Amino acid sequence: MHLDHDHHEHGSSLLGGAQGSGGSAGPGLTAAWRTAAPAAPRAVPAGRALRIGIGGPVGSGKTALVAALCRALADKVDLAVVTNDIYTTEDADFLRRAGVLDPARIRAVETGCCPHTAIRDDITSNLDAVEDLDAAFGPLDLILVESGGDNLTATFSYGLIDRQIFVVDVAGGDKVPRKGGPGVTSSDLLVINKTDLAPLVGADLGVMERDATAMRDGRPVLFTSLVEDPAATDVARWVFSQLVEARAAGAGIYESNLTPLASVGLDVPGTQ
Repeated sequence: MHLDHDHHEHGSSLLGGAQGSGGSAGPGLTAAWRTAAPAAPRAVPAGRALRIGIGGPVGSGKTALVAALCRALADKVDLAVVTNDIYTTEDADFLRRAGVLDPARIRAVETGCCPHTAIRDDITSNLDAVEDLDAAFGPLDLILVESGGDNLTATFSYGLIDRQIFVVDVAGGDKVPRKGGPGVTSSDLLVINKTDLAPLVGADLGVMERDATAMRDGRPVLFTSLVEDPAATDVARWVFSQLVEARAAGAGIYESNLTPLASVGLDVPGTQ
């Protein structure tokens, strides 16, 4: 289903309005993207899907987040997924088994090299996968490109994607955000995942929020727990907001008179 004006009539408000009830930010933590001054959105070439890259260290929860976003958005927007693994198709296989999308809409890239090489230095294999999906299912609204697990320096080439999400988790300790690295400091959205584990590993979420905010110069930060909020509600809201902005700017796939970051109704699990 394509993103269209009918979704404005749904009862729940995805953007703006009351604080989401998904609870992923946790007590005392804010969904920072709601108030931070956004960077000027990069134009999306007319006639193609918005491409969002999802990167982060091994085990931070990237594939689980992709699955959650597919569940939340697949019946609202027309989407597909590209995964990256070095020698296997493990992440794509996980998504197919989970039944989050038509299996044909999930393409696996076996990089055979360090993950950042295939998403930044030589993006040919990923571009081929993206273009194959566009040819088979287009026009698409959204393509999620998941990187293989890498370190804090891993970023996507903007020749491949239009926005990037970087995922870290609390199991690495509350020092991770202040260690910086391009993934932490320059991604369009930083997701600090697995907040439910914080008491078990002695991570202070307040410290992580403070340090992440200081490192990111106003760029948004979200805290998530896919145990407590399996729909990744706030991340789904952010992704949808990027679609709204791309369309409203007149640079996206379809003509639209939407106002950027207008209140758009979309029923996402966990918002009721």
